[in-house]
Amino acid sequence: MALTELEIRHAKPKEKPYSKPDGNSLSLLIEPNGSKGWRFRYRFSGKPRMMSLGTYPIVSLTEARQKRDEAKKLVFAGINPCEIRKEQKRAKNNALANTFESIAREWYSKRQDRWSEGYRKDMMSAFEKDIFPYIGHRPIKEIKPLELLAVLSKLEERGATEKLRKVRQRCGEVWKYAIITGRAEYNPAPDLASAMKPHQRKHYAHLSVSQLPAFLYSLDGYMGNQMLKAALHLLIISGVRPGELRNATWDEINLEHAIWEIPAERMKMKRPHIVPLSTQAVLILKQIYPNKWSLPECLPRKRSPR
Repeated sequence: MALTELEIRHAKPKEKPYSKPDGNSLSLLIEPNGSKGWRFRYRFSGKPRMMSLGTYPIVSLTEARQKRDEAKKLVFAGINPCEIRKEQKRAKNNALANTFESIAREWYSKRQDRWSEGYRKDMMSAFEKDIFPYIGHRPIKEIKPLELLAVLSKLEERGATEKLRKVRQRCGEVWKYAIITGRAEYNPAPDLASAMKPHQRKHYAHLSVSQLPAFLYSLDGYMGNQMLKAALHLLIISGVRPGELRNATWDEINLEHAIWEIPAERMKMKRPHIVPLSTQAVLILKQIYPNKWSLPECLPRKRSPR
């Protein structure tokens, strides 16, 4: 005889667990502590099986029957409903583990040795401030283009268009990594470029080719700070970045072989950079070489007296 809601509510616990059948392979198991759970019993591959369908009253009698009917359809189709449930649970756990933040940090850890310390800090700071608080907890496979666009738009609203460009590209790299490791199927980041306001690049002040001769003539005649004069000459003829020259030390310079080796830790891509030194560069360095005996920097900065 089928169960009723009234009968279920009034079912009392006993010293041992017991079942009240509802019919058609569905029953209600009542535990000594008073909990009531739905059970669906079936045979699969010639063996008896049992599947829990939830607890009463969280799962009502009507809902339990619906769950039983869905499970029976799977059995009739040659599918074990318990295995389907296990697969769904695994998929859910994988989704929770494969959040954007977890994959971004995994990608970052595998690549960080290629970058300078400053570049690493800048990248992770952008993720932690502008991305993780909004979609970091989301399974990367489930994040849609509009969701990412809404997050990136916050940068656009602040007018940080250059940072927006970099963050979007880095998000795209994370998605590429997720795709090749089998945890995502689509990279929404590149397609969003057309939906974002382009960055208006501001170029540094510069001299035209026609202005260079006059500038160099004036520089040669400059009688002020000679260390600054040497730095400007070296910057022009070596082609390095200002920061690379500013932090140059004498142990990086080989005047005899006219070679300057900038160590990997000072380079953005974490690879040593060899700079051949011209005759003029060697001559300038020899002129300031006496500083080696007092300071390690080739171009020591003025220090405030203590």
